[in-house]
Amino acid sequence: MITKFTSDHEWVRLEGDVAIVGITSYAAEQLGDVVYVELPAIGKAVTQGGDMAVVESAKAASDVYAPISGEIVAVNDDLTGNPQLVNDGAEAQGWFCKIKPSNPADLDALMSAQEYQAFLEGKS
Repeated sequence: MITKFTSDHEWVRLEGDVAIVGITSYAAEQLGDVVYVELPAIGKAVTQGGDMAVVESAKAASDVYAPISGEIVAVNDDLTGNPQLVNDGAEAQGWFCKIKPSNPADLDALMSAQEYQAFLEGKS
C-alpha cells in the first residue's frame, strides 16, 4: 500500500483497484474540532484537483479536493453521525470516500510521505 499526498493536504491510498481518500492529520489539526463533513454522492465523477467534499470545524469550512480523477464508489457514512472521527484518525477511520481511479497516472503527480513531510517543514 502506497499513500500519496497533495499540497492541499489530502491523502490517497491505493488498495487494489480502489483508492481511499481523506484529509491529512496536519489538515485536521489546522481545522480544529470537525463538526460536519459533507461527503460526495456515490457515482459522482471527480476530477483531480476538483471539489469533492466539504469539512467544517468550529473555525472554518474547507473544500476537500479530489487527489485523483475517477468515480466515487463508497463513502464513510460513519462521518455523518460522528465527524470527530476526522480528528481522532484523519488518516485511518476518518477517511472520506473511495474512488475508482480513471487515470492511475494521477498518482505520479502526488507527493510521497517523505516529500509531504518536507513540504510541511517548509511551511514553518
